[in-house]
Amino acid sequence: MLPMEFGVFTNMYHPKHWRDGAVRSEHQTLRNELEYIKIADRNGFKYSWSAEHHFLDEYSHLSASESFMGYALAATERIHIGSAIMNITAPVNHPARIAERVAMLDHLGDGRFEFGTGRGSSSTEVYGFGIESMDKTRELYDESLPQVVRMWAEDDYSYEGKSFSMPNRRVLPKPYTNPHPPIWVAAGSPATFEKAARLGIGVLCFTLGTPDTLAPLIEIYKKNIDKAEPVGGYVNNNIMVTGDMLCLADGDRARLLYTQNRMSYHTALVFKYLDSFPRPDGFPVWPDLPPDPTVDELRAGTNAAASCVGNPDEIARTVQKFIDVGADQLTFSSTVCDYDMDTIRESYELFGKEIIPKFDTDPVHSTTRQREAQVGASYGTR
Repeated sequence: MLPMEFGVFTNMYHPKHWRDGAVRSEHQTLRNELEYIKIADRNGFKYSWSAEHHFLDEYSHLSASESFMGYALAATERIHIGSAIMNITAPVNHPARIAERVAMLDHLGDGRFEFGTGRGSSSTEVYGFGIESMDKTRELYDESLPQVVRMWAEDDYSYEGKSFSMPNRRVLPKPYTNPHPPIWVAAGSPATFEKAARLGIGVLCFTLGTPDTLAPLIEIYKKNIDKAEPVGGYVNNNIMVTGDMLCLADGDRARLLYTQNRMSYHTALVFKYLDSFPRPDGFPVWPDLPPDPTVDELRAGTNAAASCVGNPDEIARTVQKFIDVGADQLTFSSTVCDYDMDTIRESYELFGKEIIPKFDTDPVHSTTRQREAQVGASYGTR
């Protein structure tokens, strides 16, 4: 049986119906996100991914994610902390500042940082930084990524480019991990899956559908990754998929709680803000919300987005389906729901006890194993 690794996703979702003392403050939401990562660390999850978003009220208040991730690295022991994503376009984050931040996080985590990249998925964010169109972000991304890698590798770096230029400088610190942390990119379209494979970097993706809906995209990546001309120092052959999960001993209790968690509100916010995402046919336009699923629909498996909701045996069958289509990591975002922390803790403890040992028997992270196989195991060589 092929292995599967597991992770969590933090977004600092803070909807209006949580505010004014009704559920939790913005500060309490932040503290819960950190507690969520610590729960995952204690229960065998290998990765924690943190978004970077700006100006997206309710949907995500996690803007200065590099500060958040630095704290998370100090508060955990084994879990890898990754950016999902850092926006590397020069108007949002100067590439030299990206290179500095990633290297610093790499040192702070003793090699536990994962560098997830992207170009922004919302015009609300992109236009807020003076970028005139979403199409422009593609060329900004393509210019920045290889320059960040150069900054790590070269002691005397200079550059004359379209979106930024630098005189001769030494960008510091250099990464702790040799030659640098694993590189990933957010992807949703066939072209970006193919591009990621060509660059030799991992894919961070999301699903509102069944494993079968992802199969053609994963196939594009896996067919092309062997032909990679890596932008970095090694190939990171990885597909991470983010979805929902609630694992309880009583599967019907899990399904009932899922129907009550107002997940449809978060999903509606996705399509309110992330206007680079294709809107499914017939999906309501904000402020209208999609209907919440019923317990019977969840039991019948007709709500694909909630395919990892149920008891351990039921969820294990779904995990296997993701393995069958070629996914390498399943990541869950339970804090974009109305669950209380006790329910999340119960779910993740059971998942860690009953499911992770069945699918992830290698204590070494896939990204570490691949890097060491290609370039060796050294750290802090400079």
